[in-house]
Amino acid sequence: MPVRILDRDDFDDALRLYRVLTRDPVPVSDNRAAFDAILQHSGTCIIGMEQDGQIIAMVTLHLIPNMTSGGRPYALIENVVTDTAHRGRGIGRAVMQNALDRARTEGAYKVMLLTGDARGAVGFYEKMGFSRHEKHGLVVRF
Repeated sequence: MPVRILDRDDFDDALRLYRVLTRDPVPVSDNRAAFDAILQHSGTCIIGMEQDGQIIAMVTLHLIPNMTSGGRPYALIENVVTDTAHRGRGIGRAVMQNALDRARTEGAYKVMLLTGDARGAVGFYEKMGFSRHEKHGLVVRF
C-alpha cells in the first residue's frame, strides 16, 4: 500500500480520520481552509497510507528551524491515527516510519511527540524508538 503526502483532494478522508482520532471536548474543524493552511505551511506535511483510493492512516510531521544542535531542525509529530478497521496490521508503523525517515533525511536531530495514557499508545511509540524517560512533555490548553 502506498505511503504518500496528502493533498487537498484528501480532505474528506483526513476529516474522517481526525474524527476517529479526537474525542470530546477536542473539536474537529470541518473547514477546508484550515486543512489547506496545514498543507501549505512550510516544513509541514501530512503523510498518509492509501488503500483502494482511501486514506486509512496518517501522521502530521512538522520540521522546525533551530539555532542549537548546529542549526539542525527538530521535528514534531502530531495527529497519528489509523482507521479502526485497519489497526494491528503494521499500517501505523509504516506511516510513522515514513515520517521518521523524512525527518532524518531533512537533517532533524530529534523527533518529539506527545501522547496520552488513555489510548495505550506509549508502547507503540517506544517500539518505534521513542523514549519516555529522556524528556517530559507538558501541555497548557487555551
